[in-house]
Amino acid sequence: MKKIDISWEKDGFLLRPARREDAGQYYAQNFCPLDKELIRMTGSKESFTREEVVGFFLQCIKAEDRYDFLLVAEDGRIAGESVINEIDWEGRSGNFRIAIFQQKDRGKGLGSWMVQATRDFAFGELKLHRLGLNVFSFNERARKAYLAAGFREEGALRDAVWDGERYADDILMAILEEEWEGM
Repeated sequence: MKKIDISWEKDGFLLRPARREDAGQYYAQNFCPLDKELIRMTGSKESFTREEVVGFFLQCIKAEDRYDFLLVAEDGRIAGESVINEIDWEGRSGNFRIAIFQQKDRGKGLGSWMVQATRDFAFGELKLHRLGLNVFSFNERARKAYLAAGFREEGALRDAVWDGERYADDILMAILEEEWEGM
């Protein structure tokens, strides 16, 4: 399967497919160190080796069951990512996630824009029927962006997440093809 090469622009930022040559900068710019708020909001571990990140990144580029997009700032730094993964081509479904790596790029509407662009790609280009995700109940900013983009809450895994201070729910959300078409 040949991957679709597509990109979007907003306010000097470019959302485009990840490329092999991005691997080193992806690690150096965003995992040295990993942003503390990002760790909490995504449930990530606190540190990764260069080999772990670069190796996984290169696997993702080649995988046929996913699309990885990078948010690139005007100065060329990698500011975030938007991912459709676990694509079931027969069932026409996939999983979705985004991340904005550094605090300075948050609160600018980029996350909402990335959600909408990637959602439209999933249904318009990939012809998926369902796009699902998980979001932690304390990540209210992401939850609002997903709801605004047409995702619906389907349930929650209660107290499934420990963030070091308290338990929180892991909220399951999805949008279906016909809901996207009706927007």
